[in-house]
Amino acid sequence: MTEPAENEALLDFLLRPESYGLDAREKITRIDTHASHVFLAGNRAYKMKRPVRFTFLDFSTLEGRREACERELDFNRRTAPDIYLSVIPVRGTEEGFRLGGDKGEPVEWLVEMKRFGGEGLLATKAERGQLGLELVEMLAADVEAFHAHAKVHRDFGGADNFASIVAGSETDMQASIGPVFDAEQAARVTARSKALIEEHRALLDARRDTGFVRHCHGDLHLGNVTEIDGRPVIFDCIEFSDRIARIDVAYDLAFLLMDLGFRAETDERLAGYANRALNVYLDHVAQAEIEATYRGLALLPLFMATRAVVRAKVTAVQAKGGEAEGKRKLARAYLDFAERLLDGKPPRLIAVGGLSGTGKSTLAKVLAARAGGVPGAVHIRSDTVRKRLFGVAPLERLPEDAYAPGAGERVYAEMMRLAAVSLRAGMSVVVDAVFAKPEERVEAERLAREAGTPFDGLWLDAPAAMLEARVAAREKAGRDPSDAGVAVLKRQLAYGLGEMNWLKIDASGTPDEALAAAIGSIDRSLRS
Repeated sequence: MTEPAENEALLDFLLRPESYGLDAREKITRIDTHASHVFLAGNRAYKMKRPVRFTFLDFSTLEGRREACERELDFNRRTAPDIYLSVIPVRGTEEGFRLGGDKGEPVEWLVEMKRFGGEGLLATKAERGQLGLELVEMLAADVEAFHAHAKVHRDFGGADNFASIVAGSETDMQASIGPVFDAEQAARVTARSKALIEEHRALLDARRDTGFVRHCHGDLHLGNVTEIDGRPVIFDCIEFSDRIARIDVAYDLAFLLMDLGFRAETDERLAGYANRALNVYLDHVAQAEIEATYRGLALLPLFMATRAVVRAKVTAVQAKGGEAEGKRKLARAYLDFAERLLDGKPPRLIAVGGLSGTGKSTLAKVLAARAGGVPGAVHIRSDTVRKRLFGVAPLERLPEDAYAPGAGERVYAEMMRLAAVSLRAGMSVVVDAVFAKPEERVEAERLAREAGTPFDGLWLDAPAAMLEARVAAREKAGRDPSDAGVAVLKRQLAYGLGEMNWLKIDASGTPDEALAAAIGSIDRSLRS
């Protein structure tokens, strides 16, 4: 990099409240990063690019900084239009600097943003134990919608491009070998990553060629999401490098999953958050892209581990001063996490059946979070599959023809198809449906047998009166993908289940009691 030639007079001007038309008693706060200065002034924040040049960005010229400001505004307005307001020039006049207006030549450019408090950052909320799962689920749905509309770029991505990312991290880590990282561990992580690239070369290239490399966020972790009016707002995307921003959508999502999973390693309050983020994202993918999306899950270990390595090397560079030892420890923890992600776990199939109101989906969600390591298992729910097949969102009500003769068979066939794709991708799967017909249960068992994976079938049972009360309450609340009401339950109660050879779970108690019974019966690997 080149050292910044800072304009101290300009920086002093931007620290004066009068420059923004504010009262002289107002305090202006300046925040410095390696590439920017941010000035907090009243209800606005103004971001100025520093005149620096790195291997990955070049802000050394005024024109380059103006273009970067324009790109930052345009790209971030995709997800945060109410935060990113405009690009404003700082002009030089005979009377001195002036913010905005048309008098004088521009000497610098600023991105004007609506100011928001740091307490709303999801990273801050997570650290304080205030990050709710519902907010993470909303974020995952928003990320999928953002990816669905992001511009496709077939001239980026692919195996060779991803190999260059891994090679870059390998080079960047060299300076920290010894003082921070163990040389053998760093070499193992790099070698395993390169091996996975070769193993999945055809898949990486196919995803590029079929439109899954898009203009993404590029830096999608909890520190770049804030809560405003009860909703997550994604901001501060990568504007300075097309190579970093134009990536596989699964690699973009992987940063969020890695961040949640890494935090959960030391904070049990976040246990299962990464899995819910993954499955909510999958629940919102359109039918036209669902199979390719599930095939792409094979890349998650590589993608998440690469994100962890990036965090490891950046944190290692920050290991200076009084915080040096803490940063070194954190950097090593990221590299340890990357190695565990690359090791993975063999896939398994768990089927959860039972009539409406038995708590199938509640149990299935928890089992999905515990099966298959990080980020857990794919949760394939019949209610969500049915809605995707009929082109409606998970919480929208289905039309009558969604339950016409033959529709159920179509839903079960799609569930098994997606489960097979997921298992081939190396992902554990939890399928969640009524499974009232013997042939439906047999088909789930056959799928696991053909995939060569362990299988567990669970049948939840509870008294009819209790089921009716639960379904009525759920129907009234209207916050669940299931459209099955009391009338549907009554039809189910008349089913002939045939021989039940799945493990029976008493679902008449609390969800925790059903979970304890299920986990205790399956095996100890799901207990923590």
